[in-house]
Amino acid sequence: MCGRYYIDDDTIREIEKLVRQIDKKLLEEKSRDVFPSQNAPAVTGRDGVLCGEELVWGFPGFEKSRVIFNARQETALEKRTFRDSLLLRRCVIPAKNFYEWNRKKEKYTFARSDGRILFLAGIYDQYGEEERFVILTTEANDSMSRVHDRMPLILEERQIKDWIFSREKAEEMLGQTPVMLNGSTEYEQQTLDLQ
Repeated sequence: MCGRYYIDDDTIREIEKLVRQIDKKLLEEKSRDVFPSQNAPAVTGRDGVLCGEELVWGFPGFEKSRVIFNARQETALEKRTFRDSLLLRRCVIPAKNFYEWNRKKEKYTFARSDGRILFLAGIYDQYGEEERFVILTTEANDSMSRVHDRMPLILEERQIKDWIFSREKAEEMLGQTPVMLNGSTEYEQQTLDLQ
């Protein structure tokens, strides 16, 4: 699962490079952790054009005070809550890294080893006045399975347009194994070069 992630200036600059239209609110974004129920930057497709805009993280839950913030990619097409969004309204959630906790409640940070932005596969829908998204998850690969059995479905930059605009290609991407990530904990020893 993915219940918190981080965005920074690089994340917003990456969105600016990808899209033709951008919501001005995104240009004012500050580096921060993003939690469910918060507004967050997303890449969507409108009239055949990639757009950068703010969506709210999480579909309304069955209990009023809860939100659904992840969807299993293996079963999303079978679930009424997610099916139409997966078929018609796919998005990408850029993140610098995301966090996961192991069974001992130790926090791990996961990021690409090359330092590039993560592109998390998402879907969105309209709820009242808000457009809201969820992040698709898949079985954890070897870089993450020691911490958690699930992880976000991560796309490569070259896959973004196909994910958003091509239903057939998007369905093919559902089964892909995500890129290997670097995982670290806050308490891991940092090396100082004192020479």
